[in-house]
Amino acid sequence: MREDVKQLLGLQETDQKIEALEADLVRIPKLQEAAKERLANDTQALATAKSNYQSNEIEIKNVELDIGTRRNSIDRLKVQQFETKKNEEYTKLGSEVIRYEGQVDELETRELELMEIADNLRTKIAEADTALAKTQGFVDEEIAELEARATERKAELAEAKATRETKVAEINDEDLMDTYARLFNKREGQAIVHVTNARSCTSCHVQVTPATYALAQSGSAISHCDNCGAILFP
Repeated sequence: MREDVKQLLGLQETDQKIEALEADLVRIPKLQEAAKERLANDTQALATAKSNYQSNEIEIKNVELDIGTRRNSIDRLKVQQFETKKNEEYTKLGSEVIRYEGQVDELETRELELMEIADNLRTKIAEADTALAKTQGFVDEEIAELEARATERKAELAEAKATRETKVAEINDEDLMDTYARLFNKREGQAIVHVTNARSCTSCHVQVTPATYALAQSGSAISHCDNCGAILFP
């Protein structure tokens, strides 16, 4: 293998590492946000459960107030019944008492239903609270691991960039560097690739001509794939 191709191959390995590290550093904040979103969903579920419970409690209190109001009306009507001397008025007041007592029965039934709902809602609150605590633990651990990974990747990236500067300084051919940079960007990090014994370019997987293969084997000049233009090494 030509020395300049060997140098470019080493540079390519470093550039590929830099790309991978930079991609991971872009990915890490997204993973952290996804973890926080899972926590937000469980937090919202708990808040919703508590809100539903509070709404149910308000409805229970309103029903209790309605029951109290009707019982007061019943007491008042019974006093009026006791005081009246007219049979017609007595009967009318009695009908009102029966009507209010029927409403009290309905309200007390509703109160029992709401109390049963309250029991179920308390269970949901407990379940949501447990789920949130569990998710909180997982998310805290995941975010801590991602932060540690980010710190590690930043250190690796700084080291890789320093290595790249050293390797670039060893290559004196500016035209070759320009060709490499163009191919690296165009071929998604595959500027310099192996050509197999079957004359296949391992970048585009197209078979090169015998002359191109022979040039790559001889190392007398830079050999490029006839199809994709990648620099070939045997």
